[in-house]
Amino acid sequence: MRALALALATVGGVGYAPIAPGTVGSLVALPLLPALAELRARSLPAYGAALLGLVAAAVWAAGRAEVELGGHDDAHIVIDEVAGLVVAGVFLPGTWGAAVIAFLCFRVFDVVKPFPARTIDRRVRGGIGVVGDDLVAGLYAGILTRVLLVLT
Repeated sequence: MRALALALATVGGVGYAPIAPGTVGSLVALPLLPALAELRARSLPAYGAALLGLVAAAVWAAGRAEVELGGHDDAHIVIDEVAGLVVAGVFLPGTWGAAVIAFLCFRVFDVVKPFPARTIDRRVRGGIGVVGDDLVAGLYAGILTRVLLVLT
């Protein structure tokens, strides 16, 4: 289980990227947005199950990896970025343009950590704390991206 948790948490080793592993993890997740939008169009229950499954797996893997790697929200843990970006996609059409805008917005919100993301990051321990702030960043990114798409 240790190896599985680390593989999931680092997204197959992507988290070991020498520069900006969170950004690299988010980039790896980018193709999921159009793919999941297609799933959403075909079957809302399947889409919901996929989304919940991803978030649950992220919380489990991040919590286990945090113990193994020895620190809260270790930089090598990037499954939280994947989960956050996928949450941003909930609000969006399945276009690459929307996905790229969401990626950029997500990275900003993930770094800035607006309320309550910073509070979650600082006060909540374990996998929920690791993933929770990214889910908030994804929520904000999805809403902002949707607004930008409507305005343009």
